[in-house]
This record gives sequence, structure tokens and C-alpha cells, in this order.
Amino acid sequence: MLFFYIRHGHPIYSPDSLTPLGERQAEAVAKRLALYGIDKVYSSTSNRAKLTAKPTCELLCKEPELLDFANEGHAWKQLGCWADEEKTKWTWLIDVPKMRRFLCDPEVVKLGHNWYDHPKFAEYDYKKGIDRVRTESDKLFASLGYEHIPGTGMYKATNPNNDRVALFAHAGFGLTFLSCILDIPYPQFAIHFDICHSGMTVINFGDNGEGYSIPRIMTYSNDSHLYREGIMTGYNNGIRF
Repeated sequence: MLFFYIRHGHPIYSPDSLTPLGERQAEAVAKRLALYGIDKVYSSTSNRAKLTAKPTCELLCKEPELLDFANEGHAWKQLGCWADEEKTKWTWLIDVPKMRRFLCDPEVVKLGHNWYDHPKFAEYDYKKGIDRVRTESDKLFASLGYEHIPGTGMYKATNPNNDRVALFAHAGFGLTFLSCILDIPYPQFAIHFDICHSGMTVINFGDNGEGYSIPRIMTYSNDSHLYREGIMTGYNNGIRF
């Protein structure tokens, strides 16, 4: 199985939608996916994710299945923190400079998957947020034929297949989701990786011949579909390369 994780296009966060650029990005993704086809399409319940999935669904005559657990609003509440001492600005934990530095602290790194048990995070319930995504992700992949063996980065191939499955969702949620399905502690994954608008990550859940799958990322946050269509590439319309 090939699993495609696609972030939504350039967004309007309020109201939840896409900009004209985001719509062009979604169309470019659709053309790319249509080259080889997609068997199943999933989308977050947010409007910007559904709008990004729409051109793909139209080209391939697919109906998306909505996954509310992938809605970024949940992750935003559960994996954020106060950015100031006055507690007036809420943002992602990984986007606060002092917190990013602390997530690299040897004390936190040593805790591995239990990083949230450090006293520094006592006022937040990060465990609840991580457990929610991990539990729902495991249910999703079990339904696709791959049963997660927690803590190993491996899956039992209960129904190995050659399906191509796409999930259209978000960056903040995606960092949590990908860290969970790959069994990489969230801080070690999220502080070193990010996902650009319409970025496509492809994971191969191929069977190794012994009834098990060790998923491997073949490309991460790839935006070559934008380059092909002559749309500016780079990091979230900020850094161009």
C-alpha cells in the first residue's frame, strides 16, 4: 500500500477556505495524483482540507471519507501552549522558541515517547492529545489492512494490498500523525520537519515477505506538482527555493 499525506493548499483560516493560490495548488495535486490513480480518499472535516481534496475527487470520480480526528482544531487545542506569561496568545508548542529549545533538552529527549511527563509540561495534557491521534491512526491503518505493533515502527500486514490511499489534512495535525504512525517521538519529529502548502508525503507500506510492514517515507512534503504547473514553490509562500 502507498499512503499519500497531503496538506491543504494556501489557506484562509477565517473563514475556513482556500485562497485563489490554494485552489491552483489543489488542482496541481489532483493532476499529479490522477497520473497513477488513487483508490481511497480521506479528508479532514475542515473546509480547507475538503476543498483541497475536491479536484482530486472530481478527476478520479471518488467520494472522500471524512475523518474528524484529522481536523486540526483538535490538535491545536491539545498540542499548543501559551506563548506569553500573560497567557493571552495560544499557539503551537513547537512554534514557541523557548519551548522548541527545551524540546531539544537531553532531559526531554531521554524521556522518548513519554516526553510529556517532564514537569515543564505539567500544566498541559499533551499525553491526551498524542494518545488521541495514535489511537485513531491505528484504527485507520487497521481498516486498511495494517495492524500497528506499538513502539516498534512495524505493522502486521493483516490484508496486504497495493492500494493507493490519500489523506488530505493539515501541517500541525500531520506532524503528530506522522510521528505516531512511524513511532518517532513527537518532539524529535515535529521540531525538525514541517509541511508546506499542498506538500505531498508518500509512505510505502510494502510487505517484507514475512507478513510485516515497516513503513518507509519515499518523499516528504514534496511540491513538484507546483513546479510542473509553473506555480511558485517553497516554504508556505515565505522562503522560495
